[in-house]
Amino acid sequence: MKLARCELEKRVFWAKVDEHANTLSVIAGCFSEWGKALTRAITAGQPSADVLPLTGETLALSAVRLLPPVEPVNRVVVAGANYAKHLAADFGLASPSQPVAFLKAYGALIGANDELRYPPLTTKLDHEVELVVVIGDSSIDASKPIDSVLGYTVGNDVSARDLQHSGPKGIGMDLFAAKSQDKTTGVGPWIVTKDEFPTGSPVLSLQLLVDGELRQDGSTGDMTWDVGELINFVQIRSSFAAGDILFTGSPDGVGQGTGKFLNSGELVEAKIDGIGSLKNRVSAKQG
Repeated sequence: MKLARCELEKRVFWAKVDEHANTLSVIAGCFSEWGKALTRAITAGQPSADVLPLTGETLALSAVRLLPPVEPVNRVVVAGANYAKHLAADFGLASPSQPVAFLKAYGALIGANDELRYPPLTTKLDHEVELVVVIGDSSIDASKPIDSVLGYTVGNDVSARDLQHSGPKGIGMDLFAAKSQDKTTGVGPWIVTKDEFPTGSPVLSLQLLVDGELRQDGSTGDMTWDVGELINFVQIRSSFAAGDILFTGSPDGVGQGTGKFLNSGELVEAKIDGIGSLKNRVSAKQG
């Protein structure tokens, strides 16, 4: 099942997507009203139709703007340093002994086809395709953390690398400046529910292209810590709420390692097999 957060004529709503028919079935209410029940039904193998409150309204998929599939009340959690080859090839670092996690500002998010803003403070705008986990149930059992997952979406954790390394000596990286620039981080196009994948942490190919040139080509099977381990790492430090999303790290091939940073006018496509793709064109550099 595909679930999208949409906008049409200033109305924001969730919908069930039929990609082949190019249609949407509108869902009544916000994520907090049906997300937990749907997650629990999927986990239990029960029919989702019993808990997903469809209004009966059908729209053309092509008629709506696809928004990031996370509501403004929710958190955007980012786990980094999760692909050993990425750390070695792009940063010259070994894998740390535990995951690294931080928060990204909601204002950094854009939808699957939105313009990617080139911020004024950076000259090294970088791309990172990532599997993004959508938490559907805040009651997380550490022995079965994936039970709390509703599904997965695609993310492009765009980073200002020069700002990332601009922190004062002895203080460390400035991840807020690097990762939370307004309107830079693509998420979407929709959530694909976990029952569409084999049980456990999904093993999926993920790629990123710039103007058709393949820049990143990896597999989520190469993550150092899988989805369940990342959920538990974050949860014990700061509890998830239903609707929160979790970026899970990026494979090698980013501009930090290749020297190929993003430029105005380029089309950036981040895609994951079985989920979909983001296609965001970089804006002119903002003044």
